[in-house]
Amino acid sequence: MSIPVISIAQMREWERGTWSAGRTEEEVIRRAGGALAAQIRMWSRPAESVLVLAGQGHNGEDARQAALQLGDRPVDVLNVQDPAADQGALEERLAARPSWVIDGLFGIGLNRPLEGAWIQWVERLNSSRRRILSVDVPSGLNADTGQAMGASVKASITVTMGAPKRGLLEACAWPYVGRLEVASDIGLVGMPDAGDLQWTAPEDFIDMLPARPVAGHKGFFGHVAVMAGSLGYHGAAVLAMRGALRARPGLVTVLTAPDIYTAVASQSQAAMVRPWVAGQPFPEAATALVVGPGLAAQNLSRDWQADLRRWWRTISIPMVVDASALDWLAEGPVVTQSCRVITPHPGEAARLLKTTPDAVQSDRLGAVRGLSQRLGDCWVVLKGHQTLVGRSSGPVYFNSSGNPGLAQGGSGDLLAGYLGGLLAQPAYAERAEQAIRYAVWQHGACADTLERESSSWTIADLAGRLGTEVAGRLDVRPAGGR
Repeated sequence: MSIPVISIAQMREWERGTWSAGRTEEEVIRRAGGALAAQIRMWSRPAESVLVLAGQGHNGEDARQAALQLGDRPVDVLNVQDPAADQGALEERLAARPSWVIDGLFGIGLNRPLEGAWIQWVERLNSSRRRILSVDVPSGLNADTGQAMGASVKASITVTMGAPKRGLLEACAWPYVGRLEVASDIGLVGMPDAGDLQWTAPEDFIDMLPARPVAGHKGFFGHVAVMAGSLGYHGAAVLAMRGALRARPGLVTVLTAPDIYTAVASQSQAAMVRPWVAGQPFPEAATALVVGPGLAAQNLSRDWQADLRRWWRTISIPMVVDASALDWLAEGPVVTQSCRVITPHPGEAARLLKTTPDAVQSDRLGAVRGLSQRLGDCWVVLKGHQTLVGRSSGPVYFNSSGNPGLAQGGSGDLLAGYLGGLLAQPAYAERAEQAIRYAVWQHGACADTLERESSSWTIADLAGRLGTEVAGRLDVRPAGGR
């Protein structure tokens, strides 16, 4: 199940409920240490050394427990009590060039800004160019606001305990948190209700893939139409087509500008490709429609835009709108019970909301709610780090997969096609919320696997891999990993 996003106060209440239920702190610490050790093993090689910096609080205890469970790695533990007195010991340890540093100095209990020698420690760690794994929260970061308290460790990975804390998901916290992983199974009792903000877990999709009927044929699995591509942007149509095919609907048809028809059709094997002239009748056989990838050329007539606006408001099948076509949408209601999805990045969201990308990033939840309200209560996939999926009300989900390697042209085109290919199929359209979240997670998880294998993968590689990640399998490494 997805994991609620909580505050420090809610975490403390959850811990108190756990102790009242008879669970021991020692057992929770042991399991937390095991979760940290598992993350280090996954992202390192056996010969790579680990320096553990353990403070005096529970984070330090978690870090020391991780060291005990890393018997198959070279591990050095530095127990830190007085930062000024221990500065020399830190320099000595860093001179040995450990592959990883576990930051267990401060946790969510830090209640005042760091000063003096502690700031020097943090700055030295950040300048060491070591890969840092922070326990629960980067030392010095406020887990409610995401703001650095005087100074904060800049982690490569943060393994937070139990559930994500709200501050770790704020844009201002991203440079410090790095990749966020959640160790949810550490022995705490059932979590109290925590509201609409949710963290997507891979386990959410263990039963996602429906069994195909043994006598099924193309008609069972839907027909997605992809309106994409214009002069100078034919590659977007090709990638959206490939994304749709990877979802395995019964049929895929690409509707593209006549002046690039040959360029797109020559790269198609399984998909049908047709030149599209504005004003033609809607392709009635379609069970889902994707509009937008590569529709950026200036010579597209206004009739294309009129077609999109009319379809958005009136057709009953699922519809995904991406890229340039987002600017063509008109505000207002749509057909009742219809599934509508938009997939903006922060710049596109800012244009639709008549604000700035910085304003969108500073209130991503508000951006999702506002876009959905303006556009008929549509689903919003606000792309970027920890992509958000949500509507004007109800749960909003933070995606847990993906890495900076996705910041390549064509990544969004591939996602839009894949999403449309899923929603074209009745088995997915019946549970549209989960299908949308699954598409986003699958896209990022495949990118994580590619990043683990090579630092030079391309969107063409992702197109060939999309759909292959097994939900529930913890098998990724952080950006820059090996």
